[in-house]
Amino acid sequence: MSREPVVYVVDDDPVIRESIEALLHSKAIRTQTFPDASAFLNAFDPDIPGCLIADVRMPGVSGLDLQKELHRRGHRIPVIIITGHGDVPMAARAIKGGALDFIQKPFDADKLIARIDEALHQDAEQRREHRRTQTLVARMALLSEREREVLFRVVHGAYNKTIADELGVSISTVEAHRRNIMRKLRARTLYELIYIADTYWDRRGR
Repeated sequence: MSREPVVYVVDDDPVIRESIEALLHSKAIRTQTFPDASAFLNAFDPDIPGCLIADVRMPGVSGLDLQKELHRRGHRIPVIIITGHGDVPMAARAIKGGALDFIQKPFDADKLIARIDEALHQDAEQRREHRRTQTLVARMALLSEREREVLFRVVHGAYNKTIADELGVSISTVEAHRRNIMRKLRARTLYELIYIADTYWDRRGR
């Protein structure tokens, strides 16, 4: 079952936190606010979809440092940086570090909502891709070493007889392996089989 997305707001200024929270509540967007990065990291559940709004300049761990820490932990939650006028160069570095956008204070409500919608859409797509990759990995793990050898040759256009000669087995054995591969990878056609294998190898870096 999918969970309702959460927009996390991390800012040491309670006025900013409260104003963003009120804006998002008016749009029926679930929100959690935190006064600093440590409080956020202690509460953050990466399995819950969402995005992060973080102030670029905070005591202790800054928005930039928080973004780096999330990446270090392998979390790819979309990040929107909010910044004062003098912090624009810092926010630009955040963009280079993977932040979705930065928005200057005082922020425009419509622009912020638009960026949040974009961030939540990005997060949903990333999660779908992750689930597809997990499915591919799980199915490929069902193949035996010999079936992997046969699959590699099938994908590269080798005929059954050629595969049989290369592996020192009979053609009927190769055909049996191919049937098992099709079943385990849930491929209905050769085209689907090639697509599944190529997608898996691309995502796993061959």
